[in-house]
Amino acid sequence: MTLTLNQFAKQALREFTREITDLFFHYIEDRKDLLQEYQRVIGRSSNLDETNQYLGMAVKNWFNLENGAENHAPRSRLIRSYTEHNKP
Repeated sequence: MTLTLNQFAKQALREFTREITDLFFHYIEDRKDLLQEYQRVIGRSSNLDETNQYLGMAVKNWFNLENGAENHAPRSRLIRSYTEHNKP
């Protein structure tokens, strides 16, 4: 079955949205300036999990997303797991 352009766009956006938190952390990881600031923030808070949870929640709130399944195989090395998201 061949998808229409509209169907393809929706499918790709659903998949992208599901992985948006992992992609966000991967973006931080790839940007030297952001990675250094991320490490400074963790150093000040002394709590990696709390920092990552806060950033994950910030992604959800910024894009107005709903929580989905927990993913334990992120591509980013900064996180051990993340919550997938869906657009309401």
